[in-house]
Amino acid sequence: MARKMGTLRRILYVKGDVMCTMLLLILFCLLLYAHQVVVSSGWDRPMWKLEIHSSTSSSRTLLGTNRAKMGLESPETPTSPSEPQLPSCKSQSKSKASQPKSKSHVKSKRKSKSRQKNAPTKPTGNVLPTMPPFDFERYLREKDNRNFKLLIDQPQKCHIGGEEKSDADSTTAPYMLIAVKSIAADFDKRQVVRRTWGKEGRFQYDVSIRTVFLLGVPRNRTALPLWEQLLTYESQMFGDILLWDFEDTFFNLTLKETHFLLWVNSSCPDVKFIFKGDADVYVNVENILEMLQGVKPEEDLFVGDIIIHAKPIRRRSSKYYVPEFMYGGGLYPNYAGGGGFVMSGHTARRLSSACQQVELFPIDDVFLGMCLQLIGVKPSRHQGFRTFGIPRPSAAPHLQTFDPCFYRELMVVHSLSVPQIWLMWNLLHDPKLSCRNRTSPTSWPFKWKEKMGHTIEGEIDYGEKQIFTAH
Repeated sequence: MARKMGTLRRILYVKGDVMCTMLLLILFCLLLYAHQVVVSSGWDRPMWKLEIHSSTSSSRTLLGTNRAKMGLESPETPTSPSEPQLPSCKSQSKSKASQPKSKSHVKSKRKSKSRQKNAPTKPTGNVLPTMPPFDFERYLREKDNRNFKLLIDQPQKCHIGGEEKSDADSTTAPYMLIAVKSIAADFDKRQVVRRTWGKEGRFQYDVSIRTVFLLGVPRNRTALPLWEQLLTYESQMFGDILLWDFEDTFFNLTLKETHFLLWVNSSCPDVKFIFKGDADVYVNVENILEMLQGVKPEEDLFVGDIIIHAKPIRRRSSKYYVPEFMYGGGLYPNYAGGGGFVMSGHTARRLSSACQQVELFPIDDVFLGMCLQLIGVKPSRHQGFRTFGIPRPSAAPHLQTFDPCFYRELMVVHSLSVPQIWLMWNLLHDPKLSCRNRTSPTSWPFKWKEKMGHTIEGEIDYGEKQIFTAH
């Protein structure tokens, strides 16, 4: 019996040792797993390293957090033209390559390399503020300030010269004046207009054409620091700049409209017809001159791409947003797309007086429609004016809308770049140009079938339909 008890005790001791060994193995495996997790997550780094990182004043991290106070930016992020740019770290290391490096310098360099991987690409200390929404209430308070000084004038623009006088009744005013809305920075756009469809001189039917560009003072003057010298030299060279002393902004285009009409009334009162448009349009002046044949300049005429039944846009994100307290009506009066339209000198003189009576409205196209409504002139819509671009027909998706044979049948096409205007001008004036539907051997085969004086009643309603086409 005593022998059996001793054997049982030995067995229990052996089982206890095995169980303890198994428990130790399990604990060892858990420790290995925990160690692997800690190493992979980086928790094993000593705290003194983190303190050195945060106290290194020459590091890029500290520069990024304090640049809002210092007015500096990291060389890894683009800077604006008005802000100083720091030299890159590479150029500094090259310039100091010959100097001996201490151990602390090498150690800090290694640390900075390790931090570059985790450095933020966009610092939070120098976020540019978003542009505030347009202050319509301030616009209403200041809308009575509508007379601004003419800084650059062209008083002799409409005096063509004595050689054009054939009798005592003839005038020296041009047959058509081309007025182009522009901004100071768009010198390239003005140049392509001067060299293409805005050329001055005598044209078909022995008519004379003169051109002016309408500008205001640039709002962001740091983007073009020498804008005054540019416009002064440009005016001396070409004699076609009209500059007024108001900010050249989108909602100030109405001021550009009223001041131009006043200038026409005082400096070019005898002009027969006026074409007014943007600098990013292509104009077939020959087609416009042909359209004006037989039209009396002493009668009312206003023709273009007329928009009817347009509703005020109440969407704040839109460029054309107008709050209800600014315009409470449900529909705008009929108005022409500002890309380009033609009016007689008689209508321009009447509009000059009417626009002084109508309260200023921030959208110039609609404002001119209000002035037309005041004098009782119904604008005429002509299919040759495409101030909203050329929509590609859904039934002919293969149609090439930039075909010169397609453009030669139009008058005004909006939204073209400078190279496209230059290219289309040269294509249309290439003597080798051949169009399949061309039947007339003359140099001016274009003929519009519809008569002038065709009103807009019964025309399509654009509403808010987007028909802009990117060429």
